[in-house]
Amino acid sequence: MDAWAAGEAYEPYVGRWSRLVARRFLSWLAIPPAKGWLDVGCGTGALTETIIEGNAPARIDAIDPSPAYLTFARDRIPDGRARFLAADAESLPQPDQSTDVIVSGLALNFVPHPDTALIEMKRVARTGGTVAVYVWDYAGEMQLMRYFWDAAVALDQSALQLDEGRRFPMCNPVVLETFFRNAGLGSVESIAIDVPTRFKNFDDYWNPFLGGQGPAPGYAMSLDENDRTALREKIRAALPVAADGSIDLIARAWAVRGVRTE
Repeated sequence: MDAWAAGEAYEPYVGRWSRLVARRFLSWLAIPPAKGWLDVGCGTGALTETIIEGNAPARIDAIDPSPAYLTFARDRIPDGRARFLAADAESLPQPDQSTDVIVSGLALNFVPHPDTALIEMKRVARTGGTVAVYVWDYAGEMQLMRYFWDAAVALDQSALQLDEGRRFPMCNPVVLETFFRNAGLGSVESIAIDVPTRFKNFDDYWNPFLGGQGPAPGYAMSLDENDRTALREKIRAALPVAADGSIDLIARAWAVRGVRTE
């Protein structure tokens, strides 16, 4: 179900909201300009682009295992400071202690061994460098996904095993901070980042699930037409639709950061 092959379909689903989170995440980090960055699991480039726009990096390496997403990001971000590389988060190509800031947005939970990825991120960080990530609060206040999975499970108990809230128990601040401390990072702290997700109407909410990018859209597109219609209508009945047809939700991400101290 975890398909990552079409950047243009991912953007209206999650990319547009990730960009809002990225701005607040970077404001929280408060990294000065002219630093070297590494974006692990860059996807369509939401975090990379926001770093370039607001943090004046000296350079930024952006890695992802999806060639299609890397192509999308390269085309969207024609900046000579950015280098896009196909690479595995568990075996980073960067040398030891080579980078000032290592970040990852909405990716760590999809890495098979996140503990290994964090140790790699720490390896690449310079002494005194920052390692920081953010992930969606799948089990709680990532509401656009929560409405989807609550309806899906009510109609089909087999969907429970695909529900990101169940699949990714690491996506809470206590577990994330523990991962960071176990990786040997110091000064570990976390924060909740809430961003508004306003949909102009139900189609604006629903249509991105038809793009097939990520677990929930992958599940939606695995259904036959009748079952997909039933899911759509159950979600429609549950959503808080305003008199003008708009839908106001929030998307919460958990962010955590630490410092390489030796």
